[in-house]
Amino acid sequence: MSQEAEKIKKLVAFKKKIEKKVEELESELNELRLMLEVVNSTLLEKGFKRAEIAKVPTAIEALPPEEEAIAQPSPQPPAEYENTIPLKTVTGELLANLYVSEDSLRVVLAEDKNFNINTPPFTQFLIERVLVKMQEKDNELARTGQMTQDKIFSYNIVREGDVVHEIQIRNFDADRLRELKSSIRWTLEKMDEKMKS
Repeated sequence: MSQEAEKIKKLVAFKKKIEKKVEELESELNELRLMLEVVNSTLLEKGFKRAEIAKVPTAIEALPPEEEAIAQPSPQPPAEYENTIPLKTVTGELLANLYVSEDSLRVVLAEDKNFNINTPPFTQFLIERVLVKMQEKDNELARTGQMTQDKIFSYNIVREGDVVHEIQIRNFDADRLRELKSSIRWTLEKMDEKMKS
């Protein structure tokens, strides 16, 4: 057998070995994803059963207390918002309207709902596990020079007392918008169910 043919034989064997390893790793990754999903859903379920709700972190204090009373969302979206997405329950009740522009999002909650900031899973899930995590990730990217400060994900909760009127979000991409939309809808549906029970 020529030297060239021997090299090709070794390369083919090496290729098969790599393909086998890739298959094993992909299988392991899928198993890990499934386990993570189970752990996450269990944590969320257990977290929502706590009677005592942790106080809201200061990161969501959008306005000083004296301004909260006048922090009413405007009923019409400003012209710069390109898209309006209604978030509704499975029965068709309006939970909120999302006003989306290129880099900002206004979530204006339904006026007839009176969503309380202390109703689970608002703080434990939406704020702590979604919004804060996105912000922390961007802060880390900015710290390592992979992102500029003006592109860091940010959010404000506009409320009057404990009643949330609006969530204002800046600096997100299409993937985050999808995640935000589904997380916000799920959170508001769960809050609505709790308020009705």
